[in-house]
Amino acid sequence: MHNIEPFYGWKNLYEASEDERSPFYGEDSNEYECKDAVYNYYIHPEWENFGSSTLYAKILFTDYTLGFCIIELMGEWNDCLYNDIMFLKRNIADVMNGEGINKYILIGENVLNFHYSDDCYYEEWFDDVEEGWIALLNMRKHVLDEFGKINIDSYVAMGGSLNTMIWRPLSPKQVFESVDAMIVKRLNG
Repeated sequence: MHNIEPFYGWKNLYEASEDERSPFYGEDSNEYECKDAVYNYYIHPEWENFGSSTLYAKILFTDYTLGFCIIELMGEWNDCLYNDIMFLKRNIADVMNGEGINKYILIGENVLNFHYSDDCYYEEWFDDVEEGWIALLNMRKHVLDEFGKINIDSYVAMGGSLNTMIWRPLSPKQVFESVDAMIVKRLNG
Protein backbone atom coordinates (compact mmCIF):
# COMPACT_ATOMS: atom_id res chain seq x y z
CA MET A 1 0.00 0.00 0.00
CA HIS A 2 2.86 2.40 0.70
CA ASN A 3 3.83 2.25 -2.97
CA ILE A 4 0.47 3.62 -4.18
CA GLU A 5 1.18 7.32 -4.70
CA PRO A 6 -1.20 10.12 -5.61
CA PHE A 7 -0.92 11.52 -9.14
CA TYR A 8 1.97 14.01 -9.43
CA GLY A 9 1.45 15.26 -13.00
CA TRP A 10 -0.16 18.55 -11.95
CA LYS A 11 2.01 19.28 -8.91
CA ASN A 12 3.65 22.16 -10.79
CA LEU A 13 0.17 23.69 -11.31
CA TYR A 14 -1.36 23.26 -7.87
CA GLU A 15 -0.37 22.23 -4.36
CA ALA A 16 -3.13 22.08 -1.72
CA SER A 17 -0.65 22.73 1.10
CA GLU A 18 0.20 26.08 -0.53
CA ASP A 19 -3.40 27.12 -1.24
CA GLU A 20 -4.70 29.35 1.57
CA ARG A 21 -8.28 28.35 0.72
CA SER A 22 -7.60 24.60 0.88
CA PRO A 23 -8.42 22.48 3.94
CA PHE A 24 -4.83 21.19 3.75
CA TYR A 25 -3.14 24.60 3.68
CA GLY A 26 0.14 24.62 5.55
CA GLU A 27 0.36 20.87 6.00
CA ASP A 28 3.86 19.62 5.51
CA SER A 29 4.34 15.97 4.69
CA ASN A 30 7.58 14.08 5.03
CA GLU A 31 7.94 12.18 1.76
CA TYR A 32 10.01 9.49 3.47
CA GLU A 33 8.01 8.79 6.63
CA CYS A 34 4.82 6.73 6.45
CA LYS A 35 2.56 7.64 9.37
CA ASP A 36 -0.97 6.77 8.21
CA ALA A 37 -2.29 3.30 7.54
CA VAL A 38 -5.31 1.52 6.15
CA TYR A 39 -5.77 -1.16 8.78
CA ASN A 40 -2.25 -2.60 9.26
CA TYR A 41 -0.83 -1.35 5.96
CA TYR A 42 1.09 1.92 5.82
CA ILE A 43 0.24 4.24 2.96
CA HIS A 44 2.37 6.70 1.03
CA PRO A 45 2.91 9.92 3.04
CA GLU A 46 1.60 12.17 0.24
CA TRP A 47 -1.99 11.05 0.92
CA GLU A 48 -3.84 13.53 3.13
CA ASN A 49 -5.64 12.48 6.29
CA PHE A 50 -9.01 14.22 6.51
CA GLY A 51 -10.27 12.41 9.61
CA SER A 52 -11.10 8.97 8.28
CA SER A 53 -9.13 5.97 9.46
CA THR A 54 -9.53 4.06 6.18
CA LEU A 55 -9.97 6.61 3.37
CA TYR A 56 -7.40 9.23 2.34
CA ALA A 57 -7.39 11.98 -0.26
CA LYS A 58 -5.19 14.21 -2.36
CA ILE A 59 -6.60 17.41 -3.79
CA LEU A 60 -4.94 17.36 -7.19
CA PHE A 61 -6.29 20.64 -8.51
CA THR A 62 -8.72 23.41 -7.64
CA ASP A 63 -9.96 26.19 -9.89
CA TYR A 64 -11.89 28.82 -7.97
CA THR A 65 -12.87 30.73 -11.11
CA LEU A 66 -14.58 27.75 -12.74
CA GLY A 67 -15.62 26.35 -9.35
CA PHE A 68 -14.20 22.83 -9.61
CA CYS A 69 -11.98 20.56 -7.58
CA ILE A 70 -10.33 17.27 -8.54
CA ILE A 71 -9.70 14.91 -5.62
CA GLU A 72 -7.98 11.53 -5.82
CA LEU A 73 -9.02 9.01 -3.16
CA MET A 74 -7.26 5.96 -1.75
CA GLY A 75 -8.16 3.23 0.70
CA GLU A 76 -11.38 1.65 1.84
CA TRP A 77 -14.49 3.86 1.73
CA ASN A 78 -16.34 2.62 4.79
CA ASP A 79 -19.52 4.48 5.68
CA CYS A 80 -20.84 1.54 7.68
CA LEU A 81 -18.14 1.46 10.38
CA TYR A 82 -16.32 4.79 10.06
CA ASN A 83 -18.80 7.16 8.36
CA ASP A 84 -16.17 8.20 5.81
CA ILE A 85 -18.64 10.28 3.80
CA MET A 86 -19.21 12.46 6.87
CA PHE A 87 -15.48 13.20 7.13
CA LEU A 88 -15.19 13.82 3.38
CA LYS A 89 -18.23 16.09 3.43
CA ARG A 90 -17.41 18.03 6.63
CA ASN A 91 -13.62 18.31 6.37
CA ILE A 92 -13.14 18.79 2.63
CA ALA A 93 -16.38 19.54 0.75
CA ASP A 94 -17.82 21.97 3.31
CA VAL A 95 -14.57 23.94 3.32
CA MET A 96 -14.38 23.98 -0.47
CA ASN A 97 -18.09 24.85 -0.82
CA GLY A 98 -17.41 27.88 1.36
CA GLU A 99 -14.79 28.93 -1.17
CA GLY A 100 -17.17 28.71 -4.13
CA ILE A 101 -16.46 25.16 -5.31
CA ASN A 102 -19.61 23.39 -6.54
CA LYS A 103 -18.24 20.80 -8.96
CA TYR A 104 -16.29 17.82 -7.62
CA ILE A 105 -14.44 15.14 -9.52
CA LEU A 106 -13.59 12.23 -7.21
CA ILE A 107 -11.07 9.84 -8.76
CA GLY A 108 -11.53 6.40 -7.26
CA GLU A 109 -9.06 4.09 -8.98
CA ASN A 110 -7.43 3.41 -5.62
CA VAL A 111 -10.64 2.96 -3.64
CA LEU A 112 -10.43 -0.72 -2.85
CA ASN A 113 -13.86 -1.31 -1.28
CA PHE A 114 -17.03 0.51 -0.35
CA HIS A 115 -19.27 -0.35 2.60
CA TYR A 116 -22.50 1.58 2.71
CA SER A 117 -24.68 2.87 5.49
CA ASP A 118 -27.26 5.46 4.42
CA ASP A 119 -27.34 8.26 1.88
CA CYS A 120 -27.93 11.30 4.16
CA TYR A 121 -24.52 12.94 3.65
CA TYR A 122 -24.63 12.30 -0.09
CA GLU A 123 -28.01 13.97 -0.27
CA GLU A 124 -26.77 16.91 1.83
CA TRP A 125 -23.69 17.35 -0.36
CA PHE A 126 -25.84 17.17 -3.51
CA ASP A 127 -28.13 19.88 -2.08
CA ASP A 128 -25.10 22.03 -1.19
CA VAL A 129 -23.69 22.11 -4.73
CA GLU A 130 -26.96 23.49 -6.19
CA GLU A 131 -25.91 24.42 -9.76
CA GLY A 132 -22.95 22.03 -9.63
CA TRP A 133 -22.37 18.31 -9.43
CA ILE A 134 -20.33 15.50 -7.89
CA ALA A 135 -18.79 12.92 -10.22
CA LEU A 136 -17.06 9.63 -9.47
CA LEU A 137 -14.35 8.85 -11.98
CA ASN A 138 -12.82 5.43 -12.70
CA MET A 139 -14.21 3.50 -9.74
CA ARG A 140 -13.69 -0.25 -9.57
CA LYS A 141 -16.72 -2.25 -10.75
CA HIS A 142 -17.42 -3.89 -7.40
CA VAL A 143 -17.21 -0.46 -5.71
CA LEU A 144 -19.71 0.99 -8.20
CA ASP A 145 -21.99 -1.98 -7.61
CA GLU A 146 -22.00 -1.23 -3.88
CA PHE A 147 -22.71 2.47 -4.52
CA GLY A 148 -25.60 1.40 -6.73
CA LYS A 149 -27.18 -0.74 -3.99
CA ILE A 150 -28.18 2.36 -2.04
CA ASN A 151 -28.88 4.54 -5.09
CA ILE A 152 -25.98 6.94 -4.58
CA ASP A 153 -26.36 7.70 -8.30
CA SER A 154 -29.34 9.87 -7.31
CA TYR A 155 -26.79 12.33 -5.92
CA VAL A 156 -23.54 11.52 -7.68
CA ALA A 157 -22.79 11.05 -11.38
CA MET A 158 -21.06 7.71 -11.87
CA GLY A 159 -20.57 4.80 -14.24
CA GLY A 160 -20.64 4.69 -18.01
CA SER A 161 -18.04 6.88 -19.73
CA LEU A 162 -17.09 8.38 -16.35
CA ASN A 163 -15.66 5.01 -15.47
CA THR A 164 -13.37 4.64 -18.47
CA MET A 165 -11.88 8.11 -18.75
CA ILE A 166 -8.18 8.38 -19.50
CA TRP A 167 -7.44 11.52 -17.50
CA ARG A 168 -3.72 11.54 -16.67
CA PRO A 169 -2.45 12.94 -20.01
CA LEU A 170 -5.01 15.77 -19.85
CA SER A 171 -4.74 19.13 -18.13
CA PRO A 172 -7.02 19.70 -15.12
CA LYS A 173 -9.21 22.02 -17.22
CA GLN A 174 -9.53 19.37 -19.94
CA VAL A 175 -10.57 16.79 -17.34
CA PHE A 176 -13.15 19.21 -15.96
CA GLU A 177 -14.50 20.09 -19.41
CA SER A 178 -14.77 16.40 -20.38
CA VAL A 179 -16.59 15.44 -17.18
CA ASP A 180 -18.84 18.50 -17.40
CA ALA A 181 -19.75 17.59 -21.00
CA MET A 182 -20.58 14.00 -19.95
CA ILE A 183 -22.83 15.24 -17.15
CA VAL A 184 -24.61 17.82 -19.34
CA LYS A 185 -25.18 15.11 -21.96
CA ARG A 186 -26.74 12.84 -19.30
CA LEU A 187 -28.97 15.63 -18.03
CA ASN A 188 -30.16 16.50 -21.54
CA GLY A 189 -30.95 12.88 -22.17
